[in-house]
Amino acid sequence: MKTFKLAVFVFVLTGGLALAQEPESEPVIDFKTTEVAKGIYMLSGENGFTGGNLGLLVGDEAVILIDDSMPQFLDKMQDSIKAVTERPINYVLNTHLHGDHTGNNAAVSDAGAHIIAHDNVRKRLIKKGIKTEDVMQPAPKNTLPVITFQEAIHLYFNEQPMRVFHVPHAHTDGDAVIYFSDANVIHAGDVFFNGRFPYIDLSSGGSLDGMIAALKKIDSMADNNTQIIPGHGDLADKKDLKAVIDMLEDSRDKIQVLLDQGLDETAIVAENPLVDYHNDWNWGFITTEKMVKQLVQSLSQDTPHSH
Repeated sequence: MKTFKLAVFVFVLTGGLALAQEPESEPVIDFKTTEVAKGIYMLSGENGFTGGNLGLLVGDEAVILIDDSMPQFLDKMQDSIKAVTERPINYVLNTHLHGDHTGNNAAVSDAGAHIIAHDNVRKRLIKKGIKTEDVMQPAPKNTLPVITFQEAIHLYFNEQPMRVFHVPHAHTDGDAVIYFSDANVIHAGDVFFNGRFPYIDLSSGGSLDGMIAALKKIDSMADNNTQIIPGHGDLADKKDLKAVIDMLEDSRDKIQVLLDQGLDETAIVAENPLVDYHNDWNWGFITTEKMVKQLVQSLSQDTPHSH
Protein backbone atom coordinates (compact mmCIF):
# COMPACT_ATOMS: atom_id res chain seq x y z
CA MET A 1 0.00 0.00 0.00
CA LYS A 2 1.29 3.41 -0.88
CA THR A 3 1.38 6.42 1.39
CA PHE A 4 0.01 9.51 -0.34
CA LYS A 5 1.17 13.09 -0.05
CA LEU A 6 -0.58 15.15 2.58
CA ALA A 7 -3.08 17.81 1.56
CA VAL A 8 -3.10 17.20 -2.18
CA PHE A 9 -6.16 19.34 -2.54
CA VAL A 10 -8.72 21.06 -0.37
CA PHE A 11 -12.44 20.50 -0.58
CA VAL A 12 -14.82 23.31 0.23
CA LEU A 13 -18.20 21.80 1.01
CA THR A 14 -21.02 24.02 -0.12
CA GLY A 15 -24.40 22.55 0.56
CA GLY A 16 -23.39 19.14 -0.73
CA LEU A 17 -21.35 20.37 -3.68
CA ALA A 18 -17.63 19.99 -3.12
CA LEU A 19 -15.27 22.24 -4.99
CA ALA A 20 -11.66 21.18 -5.01
CA GLN A 21 -9.19 24.01 -4.93
CA GLU A 22 -5.51 24.02 -5.78
CA PRO A 23 -3.23 25.14 -2.94
CA GLU A 24 -1.56 28.39 -4.02
CA SER A 25 1.87 27.16 -2.97
CA GLU A 26 1.73 24.14 -5.28
CA PRO A 27 2.65 24.30 -8.98
CA VAL A 28 0.00 23.60 -11.60
CA ILE A 29 0.99 20.40 -13.32
CA ASP A 30 -0.14 18.58 -16.44
CA PHE A 31 -2.48 15.67 -16.69
CA LYS A 32 -0.78 12.31 -17.11
CA THR A 33 -2.40 10.38 -19.95
CA THR A 34 -2.46 6.57 -19.82
CA GLU A 35 -4.04 4.42 -22.53
CA VAL A 36 -5.67 1.56 -20.60
CA ALA A 37 -7.32 -0.11 -23.62
CA LYS A 38 -7.89 0.63 -27.31
CA GLY A 39 -9.18 4.20 -27.45
CA ILE A 40 -9.75 4.39 -23.66
CA TYR A 41 -7.57 6.71 -21.60
CA MET A 42 -7.14 7.73 -17.98
CA LEU A 43 -6.21 11.37 -17.42
CA SER A 44 -4.82 12.10 -13.98
CA GLY A 45 -2.85 14.81 -12.21
CA GLU A 46 0.20 13.79 -10.25
CA ASN A 47 -0.81 13.16 -6.62
CA GLY A 48 -4.32 14.30 -7.41
CA PHE A 49 -3.53 17.99 -7.92
CA THR A 50 -6.03 18.30 -10.75
CA GLY A 51 -8.84 16.70 -8.79
CA GLY A 52 -10.40 13.39 -9.80
CA ASN A 53 -9.23 10.99 -12.46
CA LEU A 54 -10.85 11.52 -15.85
CA GLY A 55 -11.74 8.91 -18.42
CA LEU A 56 -11.69 9.44 -22.18
CA LEU A 57 -13.09 7.31 -25.00
CA VAL A 58 -11.82 8.29 -28.44
CA GLY A 59 -12.82 6.96 -31.85
CA ASP A 60 -14.29 7.83 -35.24
CA GLU A 61 -17.87 7.89 -33.97
CA ALA A 62 -17.58 10.00 -30.83
CA VAL A 63 -15.38 11.43 -28.11
CA ILE A 64 -16.72 10.81 -24.62
CA LEU A 65 -15.18 12.38 -21.51
CA ILE A 66 -15.82 10.95 -18.05
CA ASP A 67 -15.79 13.87 -15.58
CA ASP A 68 -14.20 17.21 -16.43
CA SER A 69 -12.01 18.44 -13.55
CA MET A 70 -12.05 22.03 -12.24
CA PRO A 71 -12.12 25.44 -13.96
CA GLN A 72 -8.50 26.29 -13.13
CA PHE A 73 -7.40 23.17 -15.04
CA LEU A 74 -9.57 23.65 -18.14
CA ASP A 75 -6.67 24.57 -20.41
CA LYS A 76 -4.53 21.71 -19.12
CA MET A 77 -7.39 19.28 -19.60
CA GLN A 78 -8.10 20.49 -23.14
CA ASP A 79 -4.41 20.28 -24.07
CA SER A 80 -4.25 16.70 -22.80
CA ILE A 81 -7.34 15.73 -24.79
CA LYS A 82 -6.05 17.44 -27.94
CA ALA A 83 -2.83 15.45 -27.63
CA VAL A 84 -4.98 12.34 -28.09
CA THR A 85 -7.59 13.62 -30.56
CA GLU A 86 -8.46 16.78 -32.46
CA ARG A 87 -12.13 15.80 -32.50
CA PRO A 88 -14.51 17.76 -30.24
CA ILE A 89 -16.03 16.22 -27.13
CA ASN A 90 -19.50 14.88 -27.92
CA TYR A 91 -20.61 13.68 -24.49
CA VAL A 92 -19.50 14.16 -20.90
CA LEU A 93 -20.43 11.65 -18.22
CA ASN A 94 -20.49 13.05 -14.67
CA THR A 95 -19.85 10.26 -12.16
CA HIS A 96 -21.40 12.45 -9.43
CA LEU A 97 -22.01 16.11 -8.54
CA HIS A 98 -18.79 17.24 -6.82
CA GLY A 99 -16.97 20.21 -8.29
CA ASP A 100 -13.67 18.44 -8.94
CA HIS A 101 -15.61 16.19 -11.35
CA THR A 102 -18.15 18.67 -12.77
CA GLY A 103 -16.20 21.93 -12.61
CA ASN A 104 -15.91 22.37 -16.37
CA ASN A 105 -19.45 21.32 -17.27
CA ALA A 106 -20.23 24.84 -18.49
CA ALA A 107 -17.16 25.03 -20.71
CA VAL A 108 -17.64 21.63 -22.35
CA SER A 109 -21.37 22.23 -22.71
CA ASP A 110 -20.80 25.61 -24.37
CA ALA A 111 -18.39 23.87 -26.76
CA GLY A 112 -21.16 21.51 -27.86
CA ALA A 113 -20.92 18.48 -25.56
CA HIS A 114 -24.02 16.88 -24.06
CA ILE A 115 -23.77 16.10 -20.33
CA ILE A 116 -25.02 12.76 -19.01
CA ALA A 117 -25.51 11.92 -15.32
CA HIS A 118 -27.78 10.26 -12.80
CA ASP A 119 -31.09 12.02 -12.09
CA ASN A 120 -29.93 13.07 -8.62
CA VAL A 121 -26.91 14.94 -10.00
CA ARG A 122 -29.17 17.26 -11.98
CA LYS A 123 -31.62 17.57 -9.08
CA ARG A 124 -28.91 18.47 -6.56
CA LEU A 125 -27.21 20.95 -8.88
CA ILE A 126 -30.54 22.70 -9.39
CA LYS A 127 -31.49 22.61 -5.71
CA LYS A 128 -28.12 23.38 -4.14
CA GLY A 129 -26.60 25.52 -6.85
CA ILE A 130 -22.89 26.20 -7.02
CA LYS A 131 -20.60 28.42 -5.00
CA THR A 132 -19.01 31.35 -6.78
CA GLU A 133 -16.77 33.72 -4.84
CA ASP A 134 -18.21 32.44 -1.55
CA VAL A 135 -21.79 33.10 -2.65
CA MET A 136 -24.28 30.38 -3.49
CA GLN A 137 -25.67 30.89 -6.98
CA PRO A 138 -28.29 28.93 -8.91
CA ALA A 139 -26.56 26.38 -11.13
CA PRO A 140 -26.45 27.85 -14.66
CA LYS A 141 -28.31 25.87 -17.30
CA ASN A 142 -25.09 25.06 -19.13
CA THR A 143 -23.72 23.19 -16.08
CA LEU A 144 -26.66 20.77 -15.91
CA PRO A 145 -26.90 17.25 -17.33
CA VAL A 146 -29.29 17.17 -20.31
CA ILE A 147 -29.52 13.36 -20.41
CA THR A 148 -30.25 11.60 -17.12
CA PHE A 149 -31.07 8.07 -16.00
CA GLN A 150 -32.33 6.29 -12.90
CA GLU A 151 -30.84 2.80 -13.02
CA ALA A 152 -28.61 2.54 -16.09
CA ILE A 153 -27.91 3.81 -19.58
CA HIS A 154 -26.02 2.04 -22.35
CA LEU A 155 -23.84 3.79 -24.93
CA TYR A 156 -22.50 2.17 -28.08
CA PHE A 157 -19.68 4.13 -29.68
CA ASN A 158 -16.31 3.29 -31.23
CA GLU A 159 -16.87 -0.47 -30.80
CA GLN A 160 -16.47 -0.02 -27.04
CA PRO A 161 -19.88 -0.61 -25.40
CA MET A 162 -20.36 1.31 -22.16
CA ARG A 163 -22.82 0.41 -19.42
CA VAL A 164 -23.33 3.36 -17.09
CA PHE A 165 -25.13 2.25 -13.94
CA HIS A 166 -26.21 3.77 -10.64
CA VAL A 167 -24.94 2.57 -7.27
CA PRO A 168 -27.27 3.98 -4.58
CA HIS A 169 -26.26 5.94 -1.50
CA ALA A 170 -22.54 5.27 -1.83
CA HIS A 171 -20.17 8.28 -2.13
CA THR A 172 -23.33 10.36 -2.82
CA ASP A 173 -26.87 9.51 -3.92
CA GLY A 174 -26.03 10.13 -7.58
CA ASP A 175 -22.99 7.94 -8.24
CA ALA A 176 -22.48 6.36 -11.65
CA VAL A 177 -20.00 3.59 -12.49
CA ILE A 178 -18.94 3.10 -16.12
CA TYR A 179 -18.21 -0.42 -17.35
CA PHE A 180 -16.49 -0.91 -20.72
CA SER A 181 -17.54 -4.55 -21.08
CA ASP A 182 -15.49 -5.53 -24.13
CA ALA A 183 -12.36 -3.72 -22.94
CA ASN A 184 -12.68 -5.00 -19.34
CA VAL A 185 -12.20 -1.47 -17.96
CA ILE A 186 -14.23 0.15 -15.18
CA HIS A 187 -14.31 3.82 -14.20
CA ALA A 188 -15.54 3.82 -10.60
CA GLY A 189 -15.70 7.54 -9.85
CA ASP A 190 -15.42 8.47 -6.18
CA VAL A 191 -17.03 5.24 -5.06
CA PHE A 192 -13.41 4.05 -5.16
CA PHE A 193 -10.50 5.93 -3.57
CA ASN A 194 -7.46 3.75 -4.25
CA GLY A 195 -5.10 3.31 -1.30
CA ARG A 196 -6.49 6.09 0.87
CA PHE A 197 -9.44 6.65 3.17
CA PRO A 198 -12.50 7.53 1.06
CA TYR A 199 -14.78 10.52 1.43
CA ILE A 200 -18.40 9.58 2.14
CA ASP A 201 -20.55 12.65 1.52
CA LEU A 202 -23.33 12.08 4.01
CA SER A 203 -24.86 15.50 3.27
CA SER A 204 -25.36 14.43 -0.36
CA GLY A 205 -26.93 11.06 0.38
CA GLY A 206 -23.81 8.95 0.76
CA SER A 207 -23.45 6.12 3.29
CA LEU A 208 -20.86 3.60 4.46
CA ASP A 209 -23.06 0.60 3.75
CA GLY A 210 -23.84 1.94 0.28
CA MET A 211 -20.16 2.50 -0.39
CA ILE A 212 -19.30 -1.07 0.58
CA ALA A 213 -22.18 -2.44 -1.49
CA ALA A 214 -21.04 -0.41 -4.51
CA LEU A 215 -17.47 -1.65 -4.21
CA LYS A 216 -18.71 -5.23 -3.93
CA LYS A 217 -20.83 -4.71 -7.04
CA ILE A 218 -17.73 -3.56 -8.94
CA ASP A 219 -15.74 -6.46 -7.49
CA SER A 220 -18.36 -8.93 -8.73
CA MET A 221 -17.92 -7.59 -12.27
CA ALA A 222 -14.12 -7.60 -12.22
CA ASP A 223 -11.64 -10.36 -12.88
CA ASN A 224 -7.89 -10.42 -12.35
CA ASN A 225 -7.33 -8.61 -15.66
CA THR A 226 -9.82 -5.78 -15.12
CA GLN A 227 -8.33 -2.30 -15.06
CA ILE A 228 -10.17 -0.01 -12.67
CA ILE A 229 -9.92 3.78 -12.83
CA PRO A 230 -10.59 5.12 -9.33
CA GLY A 231 -11.98 8.56 -8.60
CA HIS A 232 -8.70 9.31 -6.85
CA GLY A 233 -5.43 7.39 -6.73
CA ASP A 234 -3.45 5.24 -9.15
CA LEU A 235 -4.89 2.97 -11.82
CA ALA A 236 -6.05 -0.11 -9.94
CA ASP A 237 -6.99 -3.76 -10.22
CA LYS A 238 -9.22 -6.23 -8.38
CA LYS A 239 -6.62 -6.69 -5.63
CA ASP A 240 -6.57 -2.95 -4.90
CA LEU A 241 -10.36 -2.90 -4.83
CA LYS A 242 -10.47 -5.83 -2.42
CA ALA A 243 -8.05 -4.03 -0.09
CA VAL A 244 -10.47 -1.10 0.19
CA ILE A 245 -13.44 -3.40 0.81
CA ASP A 246 -11.55 -5.27 3.54
CA MET A 247 -10.46 -2.00 5.18
CA LEU A 248 -13.98 -0.57 5.15
CA GLU A 249 -15.62 -3.71 6.49
CA ASP A 250 -13.07 -4.06 9.27
CA SER A 251 -13.31 -0.35 10.13
CA ARG A 252 -17.10 -0.58 10.21
CA ASP A 253 -16.97 -3.57 12.56
CA LYS A 254 -14.45 -1.89 14.89
CA ILE A 255 -16.56 1.24 15.21
CA GLN A 256 -19.86 -0.61 15.48
CA VAL A 257 -18.52 -2.46 18.55
CA LEU A 258 -17.79 0.89 20.21
CA LEU A 259 -21.17 2.29 19.24
CA ASP A 260 -22.83 -0.80 20.71
CA GLN A 261 -20.99 -0.08 23.97
CA GLY A 262 -22.72 3.29 24.08
CA LEU A 263 -19.68 5.45 23.27
CA ASP A 264 -20.26 8.79 21.54
CA GLU A 265 -18.20 10.24 18.71
CA THR A 266 -15.70 12.02 20.98
CA ALA A 267 -15.07 8.87 23.00
CA ILE A 268 -14.73 6.73 19.87
CA VAL A 269 -12.20 9.15 18.36
CA ALA A 270 -10.24 8.97 21.63
CA GLU A 271 -10.14 5.17 21.32
CA ASN A 272 -8.32 5.58 17.97
CA PRO A 273 -9.92 2.43 16.54
CA LEU A 274 -8.31 2.81 13.09
CA VAL A 275 -4.75 3.24 14.31
CA ASP A 276 -3.63 0.15 12.38
CA TYR A 277 -4.62 1.83 9.12
CA HIS A 278 -3.12 5.24 9.81
CA ASN A 279 0.28 4.88 8.15
CA ASP A 280 -1.06 3.55 4.87
CA TRP A 281 -4.48 5.16 4.49
CA ASN A 282 -4.36 8.57 6.21
CA TRP A 283 -4.07 11.57 3.86
CA GLY A 284 -4.63 15.30 3.79
CA PHE A 285 -8.37 15.48 3.19
CA ILE A 286 -9.53 12.34 5.00
CA THR A 287 -7.29 11.95 8.02
CA THR A 288 -7.66 8.95 10.30
CA GLU A 289 -9.63 11.08 12.77
CA LYS A 290 -11.96 12.36 10.06
CA MET A 291 -12.44 8.82 8.79
CA VAL A 292 -13.53 7.70 12.25
CA LYS A 293 -15.96 10.62 12.52
CA GLN A 294 -17.61 10.04 9.15
CA LEU A 295 -18.01 6.33 9.88
CA VAL A 296 -19.55 7.07 13.28
CA GLN A 297 -21.95 9.52 11.67
CA SER A 298 -22.85 7.14 8.85
CA LEU A 299 -23.42 4.16 11.14
CA SER A 300 -25.46 6.32 13.48
CA GLN A 301 -27.82 7.52 10.76
CA ASP A 302 -27.99 4.44 8.52
CA THR A 303 -30.97 2.17 8.56
CA PRO A 304 -29.61 -1.16 9.84
CA HIS A 305 -28.46 -3.43 7.04
CA SER A 306 -27.41 -7.04 7.09
CA HIS A 307 -23.63 -7.03 7.12
